[in-house]
Order: sequence, then structure tokens, then C-alpha cells
Amino acid sequence: MSTRLRALGVVATVALLTGGCAAGTHPGAAAVVGGQEISNSQVDETARAFSAAVGEQVPVPAIVNQMVSDVLTEQVRQEKSITVADAEVAAAVPLMFNEQVTQKLQADPVSNEFLQQIATSAVIQAKLAGGNGKLDTADVQQQLQQGSAVVKQESKDIEVSVSPRYGRWTDGQLNTSISGSLSKESKQTAEQRNANAQPGQG
Repeated sequence: MSTRLRALGVVATVALLTGGCAAGTHPGAAAVVGGQEISNSQVDETARAFSAAVGEQVPVPAIVNQMVSDVLTEQVRQEKSITVADAEVAAAVPLMFNEQVTQKLQADPVSNEFLQQIATSAVIQAKLAGGNGKLDTADVQQQLQQGSAVVKQESKDIEVSVSPRYGRWTDGQLNTSISGSLSKESKQTAEQRNANAQPGQG
């Protein structure tokens, strides 16, 4: 079992949440995070390589969610002046997935880069929670949860725009239940707005 993601684990799950909306992206961009662009081609290539390595088709929005989260984590790291050594990332890599999946991910340059980013984010989050960056400790799951909460809090002022083809970014997660035009109000939002407005009418 991995420390952070058992095979698909968090990556396949985090995208299935609910929330609000985000601003528009640049043409050809899957997302823009604090001015840093993630291209559609990056997402597509990563999704293909990652899916091939794990032997299962991973939803593309899950890949987008992880990539956006990794960029946010890196930007928070820079703001907090946290250092991450190559050796720390190297030690974390084998803990992300089982050995077979890890080897397959490392065999492809695209999926290996994605793996490195996931491991780097895990080390950063552990340090944000007050840990030493080592992920083989008994309380690592708690550290990662706390570190993720810190990233969510500290990145609230970082603008995140996601292409509506993947969903909308809200409250630190990708919401795949709302997609399409960013200017189009969802049925759920419209119903809630109308319900809130009715007591004041008449």
C-alpha cells in the first residue's frame, strides 16, 4: 500500500467533489494556476502515460485536479520558503505507489515527471504540517492531511482557472459535476438562488 495514493487512490477520487465556479482559461490551456499554465497537451499526455502505467483508464479530470494541486502546493512552498531536497523526493517516490506501478511510471518520461511532482507535493505537505519531510513515519497520513489543509488555506488568494471541459475549481478541489460554459448558471445554483429569494418577495 502506498503512503499517499494506493495505485489510483486520491488521484482518482479527488475530482469527484462539488462546489462553485472559476474564471476562464487561456486558449489551449487546461488550467492556469497563479499565472502558471497547464496545457491541454500536457494533461492529455500525462493521462495517457499514467493510465498505461497503472493499467487502468484514469479520468482526465482527476489528472487535472492533481496537476493543479501540485502547482498550488509548489507556489505555497515558495511563499513559505520551504526547501525540498532531491534526496527527500527520491525517498518519497517508492511510497507513492506499489513497486510494479512505480517502475512502470518511471519507465516513461511523462509519467515519471508526474510521479516526481506527486512525491514532491507529498514531501512539501508533510513539512507544512511540521514534519521533517520523511514519509515513512507512523503519523505520515495525519501530516499529509494537515499539510493539504494548509495548502488549501494558504492558496485561497491564488487564482485558479480550469477549462470548463474538465469542470470547475472551487474550495481547493476540481468539481466535475458542473461543466460547460462558465457563464451558465447550474440548475442547482439557480434553484438555490430562487429559493433564497422567495422569502423576500411579495
